[in-house]
Amino acid sequence: MKYTLCFFFSIAVSLGLAAQQKTENVVIVTLDGMRWQEVFEGVDMELMNDKNFTHDKDGINKKFWDTDEEERRKKLFPFFWTTIAAQGQLYGNRKYFNKIDNANPYWFSYPGYNEIFTGYPDTAINSNDKIPNPNENVLEYINKQKGFTGKVAAFTSWDAFPYILNSKRSGLYVNADIDTIKLNAAGLQLINDMQLLSTRPVDIRPDLLTYFAGKEYLKAYKPRLLYISLGETDDYAHAGMYDQYIYSAHASDAMIADLWKTLQSMAQYKDKTTLILTCDHGRGDKIKSTWKDHGAKIADAHEIWLAVIGPDTKPVGEVKTEGQLYQKQIAATIAKLLGFSFITNHPVGNPIEPVYKK
Repeated sequence: MKYTLCFFFSIAVSLGLAAQQKTENVVIVTLDGMRWQEVFEGVDMELMNDKNFTHDKDGINKKFWDTDEEERRKKLFPFFWTTIAAQGQLYGNRKYFNKIDNANPYWFSYPGYNEIFTGYPDTAINSNDKIPNPNENVLEYINKQKGFTGKVAAFTSWDAFPYILNSKRSGLYVNADIDTIKLNAAGLQLINDMQLLSTRPVDIRPDLLTYFAGKEYLKAYKPRLLYISLGETDDYAHAGMYDQYIYSAHASDAMIADLWKTLQSMAQYKDKTTLILTCDHGRGDKIKSTWKDHGAKIADAHEIWLAVIGPDTKPVGEVKTEGQLYQKQIAATIAKLLGFSFITNHPVGNPIEPVYKK
């Protein structure tokens, strides 16, 4: 119990959910199906050396391998393990029994994203079918609040998000896959042309185009709540391409670093913005060949991670105290950081708040 209390107190202080919050904007980025193992341990030697999964072993070894775990993970995720480790917090290293899990029982994408944004691990959300989500999400809730209407948007590589976020009901601007970008900013028009002409190595819009669309929208329209969903890590994993999964993860880290640099260069966002990074589900590890997969039949696919950086986040870096968090707590935490309580017509996980105060 002592360790659990310390863990929750650490989170509470770190996220700064007490008085005098400085956060005025929140940006969320998800890396679909990105394993905690690579986030905290770097490249997996066994998978790197398996010719069934890694075709570019020499390239991966040269760029990302180190016998020292801390150096190895820093090579793969330099922004995570320099900037966030110094100025924010990272949760989910199960080596320290620091656990974050799906509360939903399915451990795949639609249920995971539903849980992230509605705070409700609804057992009726049990497929990836493109069915409008009946549950209110925190993005649409914030969009209804004074000062936020029209200032909430989502850019996603996967075309299921208009259904997950129920854009028809919610009225949110959700740009997904190769949706035409019907906005006037010059940079967005260029990205629109590029996405229509680009190749598609996996069956989603390339993450680079999704990222730049979200970045240009940020610069032109200055949303107060922005979501960017990157998806290539999951698609390359399902294809059994460990080297491409690793390259995509590294590219995602670079995009996030560029995003943070952009936020800190703009007066509206500098020192007023909290960045939240997470994933929708984990994937296999105990049986190495199951790294490609996830879902309820994969023992460790419920294991996820969370990283936070912002003006209300105490810079403690990697949290090594024992404890348990759930994905369903993220939605209410987003609202709380912006000064709201996410109250709706379905259950919502509690925000990450103090167990006690000093």
